[in-house]
Amino acid sequence: MSRLDRQSFLGAHSDAILDAATIGIVGLGGGGSHIVQQTAHMGIGGYVNADPDVIEDTNTNRLIGSTLADVAVSLPKVAIAERLIRGLQPNARIISIKDDWHNAVEDLKLCDVILGAVDGFKEREQLERFARRHLIPYVDIGMDVHDLGKNGFLVSGQVILSMPGAPCMRCCGFITDERLEQEAKRYGAAGSRPQVVWSNGVLASTAVGLLTQILTSWYPNPPSFVFLDYDGNKGTLTRNPRMELLKNHVCPHHPADETGDPLFDIRKQKFAARPVAVAAPPLPPARWWSRVWNRVRRGGR
Repeated sequence: MSRLDRQSFLGAHSDAILDAATIGIVGLGGGGSHIVQQTAHMGIGGYVNADPDVIEDTNTNRLIGSTLADVAVSLPKVAIAERLIRGLQPNARIISIKDDWHNAVEDLKLCDVILGAVDGFKEREQLERFARRHLIPYVDIGMDVHDLGKNGFLVSGQVILSMPGAPCMRCCGFITDERLEQEAKRYGAAGSRPQVVWSNGVLASTAVGLLTQILTSWYPNPPSFVFLDYDGNKGTLTRNPRMELLKNHVCPHHPADETGDPLFDIRKQKFAARPVAVAAPPLPPARWWSRVWNRVRRGGR
């Protein structure tokens, strides 16, 4: 009996598919640490984890897997994530990068899916653009707390699935030039942003559900674009109206002819002789890849 038997409904060979998958997690604080924990429980076998920070005392209200002892030694967040994963997946393939994700692109571009839990619109746009160029599905999560004055505070957030060829975060109006300009003006003066563990957990759990839909066959015909709004005060997660408005919309911001590594030069590649492979039972291909390939062949249509 496998420890994953109770999720066998995910489909034939789902254990092998999840173990063979490699995901990138950018940002290992509140939301990212939840994603680390849940994907390790699920049996994901490969990780590229990127975060430049070490744990601080104020992180312990939300960073899953952290301890006060970690604060005392200023343990890097990537080390906390790796420890958590190894506790469930001792043989996991983990690349821990204690640096900005921009310095991890060679590893991230080999991932099957990238999940981002980053601060700011600029970081999100850059990460999505990177994922689009390399035909990698990108799942974004984020939360904020808004001061409503006499009416208290509003906890809100979003989960967005950005698939190659499908609507992007600019298409749905989440990222705009105006928001980028406002963010640039506030840079360095925003101070610490409020964060709480339960809202991060809701958003991360939803993101892991989308990841599972991408990798396995349990959910027939999953949407290629997802935009969900979280209202922490009401305890609701609802479909943003733009999901329906953008149905069958072709993204104009990331055209098909912009895919691929711009620095790749076939003339500089070195190829070793391929070893003879031992025949193995075929695994069902990831369904998102067939959708991506069909879109690319049709010129994004």
